[in-house]
Amino acid sequence: MARLTAKIHEVIVTTKNADGTAHHAPMGISEVNNYFQIKPFKTSTTYNNLMNQRSCSINYIDDVRVFAGALTGHRQWPTSPCEKVDGIYLTDALSHSEIAIQNVDDDDPRACFYGAVVNEQQHGLFRGYNRAQSAVIEAAILVSRLSMLPEQKIRDEINYLTIGMEKTAGEREWEAWGWLMEKVKQAGIDVE
Repeated sequence: MARLTAKIHEVIVTTKNADGTAHHAPMGISEVNNYFQIKPFKTSTTYNNLMNQRSCSINYIDDVRVFAGALTGHRQWPTSPCEKVDGIYLTDALSHSEIAIQNVDDDDPRACFYGAVVNEQQHGLFRGYNRAQSAVIEAAILVSRLSMLPEQKIRDEINYLTIGMEKTAGEREWEAWGWLMEKVKQAGIDVE
């Protein structure tokens, strides 16, 4: 029997802070009934910016340092202004969607923002992910859950992800991996 669930796509959601600067957040989003569903925690900067701004960009990238950087304090990436919404997108994105928020379910602990695509642009070619890029994204998800997961699960997952890193990582992936492993060590988890 087929499962009827929404696919979750790992992307970078860029919102505009009150001072006009960009806030980049790695996030799993879904597309349901022609709307993107963006579900930030209510305590997050993304939540506050979407409540205030009612627009964002969804960035499709292959530079996994942006995923890792958002979780480890490396947030300075080149941006450009959106064309159809009052927002910002990652200049180096392969493509981006400009989103106008149409509706909000303000539930706890996560709100759900329903956004309509008002503009999409292609900037580069997607040539596929290697295993190291996928490993960095999975490690970033682990890092975002350090306080929720058992230490042994984190160690086991990182040990497995290290295989893909060792086989296919380039300079960018190793840099992102290093940032994430430093965060894991700061949480008191030995992963070596």
